[in-house]
Amino acid sequence: MAPSPGEQASPAEDLVVVLCTAPAELSETLARTVVEEGLCACVNVVPAVRSFFRWQGKVDVADEHLLVAKTTAAAFELLRDRLAALHPYDVPEVIALPISAGLPAYLSWLVESVQP
Repeated sequence: MAPSPGEQASPAEDLVVVLCTAPAELSETLARTVVEEGLCACVNVVPAVRSFFRWQGKVDVADEHLLVAKTTAAAFELLRDRLAALHPYDVPEVIALPISAGLPAYLSWLVESVQP
């Protein structure tokens, strides 16, 4: 919903959560790198994710970690490209989901923390 005249847009409108699966031994390095580079405000590393996927014509499985990064929509392409460059997979999962709402203080911190 668009803001009415004189009303400011919600800070959540330009924020995204980015999901990226990665090998366990690389997940913390990826997370730390993209936060240090200012491409996202925070990355949660969720261990013990088992992924089932179709790759090169067959169903495969991998034990991975899930990276959950919070960033701005404006920084997404930089984050996406950096994760792809650092990632060992030919086609890593890097997807963005919009943030529709959140604690205003957290959303403000998120915006202030992203400095690509």
